[in-house]
Amino acid sequence: MSKKQYIVALEIGSSKVVGAVAEKIADNRLEVKHVEEVLQSNCVNYGIVQNVENIKSCIGTILRSIERVISGNVTQVFVGLAGRTLHSESSEINRSIDASQPITQAIIDNIIAEGSRNGIKRYETLKVVPRAFYVDKSLVTTNDPVGQYGNSIKIKFNMIVANSNIMLNLKRALSMTNTHNERNFIITLLAMGEHVLNPDEKRLGCMLVDMGAETTSVAIYKGGMLAYLNTIPLGGRNITLDIANGMNVLENNSERVKKNINNPLDVANVDNITIEGISSKEAALYINARAGEIIANVNKQLEYAGMTANEIPTIVLTGGAAQLKGIAKKVEETTKIKVRMANMPSNIFCHDCNNANRPEFVQLMALIAEAARTIDPMDSCITIHNYDDGPIITDQKQAPQPVVHNPEPKKPKGTSWWNRMKDRFESLGDKLTEDPDQ
Repeated sequence: MSKKQYIVALEIGSSKVVGAVAEKIADNRLEVKHVEEVLQSNCVNYGIVQNVENIKSCIGTILRSIERVISGNVTQVFVGLAGRTLHSESSEINRSIDASQPITQAIIDNIIAEGSRNGIKRYETLKVVPRAFYVDKSLVTTNDPVGQYGNSIKIKFNMIVANSNIMLNLKRALSMTNTHNERNFIITLLAMGEHVLNPDEKRLGCMLVDMGAETTSVAIYKGGMLAYLNTIPLGGRNITLDIANGMNVLENNSERVKKNINNPLDVANVDNITIEGISSKEAALYINARAGEIIANVNKQLEYAGMTANEIPTIVLTGGAAQLKGIAKKVEETTKIKVRMANMPSNIFCHDCNNANRPEFVQLMALIAEAARTIDPMDSCITIHNYDDGPIITDQKQAPQPVVHNPEPKKPKGTSWWNRMKDRFESLGDKLTEDPDQ
């Protein structure tokens, strides 16, 4: 039996740590085998791990659960990167080339590597993403200059950067795993852009909005390429805290109220009921105000990217905070752009793992899909304890045969006294019959 390939991925958020394992099967499909989440609070601040030991404990719990399900040892994991300081910085590189030779992928990779070395003060460059290619000042509309000829090539690209602390404590929390290769760290928003958005959306223009607990991340695509990326330090927890602080109630109660109001963003039509001792109409005022602020900041990103709503036909919403009732309609009304909710990557299947299909796990499934695309075909995140390939013969000597003890045959029973006497009388009678004169 051939070796199975497993992918393990983690998403470390502000309110919980979630992990999953999937098996890579035929046609590049991925079957999710298990999803595990551990709730935590005040350990991650705006995407940056603050309490390393607590997050390490959460990760350990998840990995042990995965190992029990798969019956193997987790040897490496892929981890999503997100956080308040994560954003894109535009840059470009011009280079003269030999016009007699075609442009190769090696030339492109060399230029991108050069871009990675052009760091920005106070930030760590996590990835360089091409935005546009020009050969002899002409735009390459296919976004692939390999094979073309020219005297010069120019690459416009986005440097995805973040505060260096985003990696420092994350690596400390992952010290129990063999996660030292930079490929094991995946920018979550880019993974979703690759596996959640369809090619037509990215070509025509699309804004991907990931609404989390403490941050809202925005990626804008145009012409099939990433045009802009930024993180807004506002999320669903801000709404919860507004209710808690404004109405002097516990945060857990505020969270339940936020989730159970029928339409919190339509204040005029909210049912006037009491939930957890909190007036739904009063709570809706706080929800509507903060949600409106988050949406206004999302809409502002178009201006920062140098675009207008007319250039972006679609907004795709995802994330836990995007599950707020009525949020999609509110975003559409504010931005004047058509909105849809994100779906799972098309190659992800969850037949025996019911909770993997929850909308808030789209990010994690995108990480699984991207990890499966980048991992070496001969590699796996899990080493199985053993394979059931049949009996293993360690010694060719014939096993000793069992000894069968055959019992001695029983001796026939002797003739009884009565039978002996009976035989004598019969013999005497015979003699009398044969000699009547005697």
